[in-house]
Amino acid sequence: MEGWAPSTTSEDRSQFQRDYDRIIFSSPFRRMQNKTQVFPLPEHIFVHNRLTHSLEVASVGRSLGSLLSEKLIVEYPQNPYISEIGTIVATSCLAHDLGNPPFGHSGEAAISNFFLKGAGQEFKVQLTGGEWKDFTHFDGNANAFRTLTHQFNGKRPGGFALTYSTLAGIVKYPYESVLAQKPKFGFFQSEKEDYTKIANELEIKTKSDNPANFVRHPLVYLVEAADDICYQIMDIEDAFKLGILSFDQTKDLYLGFYDVEIDEKSLLSIDKTLTRVTDRNEQISYLRAGVIGKLIYESIRIFEENQKEILSGTFSGSLIGSLQNKQAEAMKTVQQISFSQVYAHRSVVEIEIAGYKIIGTLLEEFVGAIMNPGDLYSKKILSLLPLQYKTESDSVYLKIQSIVDFVSGMTDVFALDLYRKINGISLPGVV
Repeated sequence: MEGWAPSTTSEDRSQFQRDYDRIIFSSPFRRMQNKTQVFPLPEHIFVHNRLTHSLEVASVGRSLGSLLSEKLIVEYPQNPYISEIGTIVATSCLAHDLGNPPFGHSGEAAISNFFLKGAGQEFKVQLTGGEWKDFTHFDGNANAFRTLTHQFNGKRPGGFALTYSTLAGIVKYPYESVLAQKPKFGFFQSEKEDYTKIANELEIKTKSDNPANFVRHPLVYLVEAADDICYQIMDIEDAFKLGILSFDQTKDLYLGFYDVEIDEKSLLSIDKTLTRVTDRNEQISYLRAGVIGKLIYESIRIFEENQKEILSGTFSGSLIGSLQNKQAEAMKTVQQISFSQVYAHRSVVEIEIAGYKIIGTLLEEFVGAIMNPGDLYSKKILSLLPLQYKTESDSVYLKIQSIVDFVSGMTDVFALDLYRKINGISLPGVV
C-alpha cells in the first residue's frame, strides 16, 4: 500500500487531477485503443473500442459528478472535496475497463472457461475456494482494481498510486469472489486486504458480519450510470453505422426516450434540427446526444431522491435500473434489441469464438510452462513473458495469476499475433 498516501507537496493540480493524468498517460490505458468493445475493429468504419468507450464514459461521468457537486455544495459548503467529485468520477470512469482482456466480454468468459472446462481444471485441488473462483469467475472489474494497485515486478509500490476515492469508485461489486451470487465481484484474493484498507479509511460499511462484503462507495453509482448510458446508447449508434440496424429503427429507439406530452418542446426542436440536418449519420448522432443528456439529468434526479439510502449503503439496484415510465420502457427496448440483434450479430459472435480459441490456447501454453519451467519448451515459452509478469513465488495461485495478468493485458492484435506464432502460423521468413 506504500505510495497511496496523498503527497504533501504544493502543486497546481489536486491529487484527484493527478489521478486522472496518471491514467491518461499510462500504457494500459493506451493499449485499450486496440481492445474490442463490442464489435470487431473494421478497417473502413470506425466503431468504439475500449479506449474511446472509456473516454466517453469519463465525459458523461464528469457531467454527472459536476451536477451532483453543484447540488451538494449547498448542503456541505465547508467540504473541500465536493468540488472535486466531477474529477473523481471522471477518473474512475477512465479506469473502469483497464482490467478487461482482449476480445470484449468474451475474453472474460474465455479465461473462466479455461479453468472451468479446459486444461486449467487440474489446478482446482491446489487452490483455495476463493482463489479457484477468482479464475473460474474471472471479472474485468476485479482485474482493473488489481491493475491499478498491484506492484508488478520492477514497478513502483502501490501500482498507479491513486487516491482511495478514485480506487473505490471503480469497484462496482465490493466483495470477494466467494460471496458473488453472479460472476461479478470487486477484488481478487490477492487484493482483498488492499480493498479492506481502503474501505476502512473511507469508512465504507460492511453489509454483514463478513469483513469482505462491503456496501458500495456512493460515487460508484455515478460511474456505473455513466458506463450504462454509454454502452447501451452508443452500441445502438455503432450498430446503425455497421448496417445492423436501419435508420428508422435507430431513430425510433432514440425517440422512444421522449414523452409526447412532457417533452413536447424538445420534440419540436428535434424535428426542426432533423429538417435542417440532412446527413443521416449526423441525425443519429444528434439524437444520441440528446438521449445521453436526458439520461444524465434523470440519473442525478434518481440519485437525489435516494441520496439518504445511497449514503447509508441501503440503496439497492442502479440509477439506470431505477428509470421510470417512458425512459424505463425505452431502455428496456434498447436492451432487448441489443441482445437480440446487436450482440447476437454474426460479426460479434465470430470475434467471441476467436477470443475463446486464442485466449484458451495462450493460457494453456503459458500456464503449462510456468507450472513446469524446467523443460526446454517451457523455457522458450517463458522467455516470451515480459519482466513485469515474471514471479519467483512458489504459490500456484500467484504463478497462474501472473500469466492471467499477461494475457488479460494484451491487445486483440498482440494476442492474435502471439497465438499465430506459437502455433507456427505465419512464421517470419517462412512461406
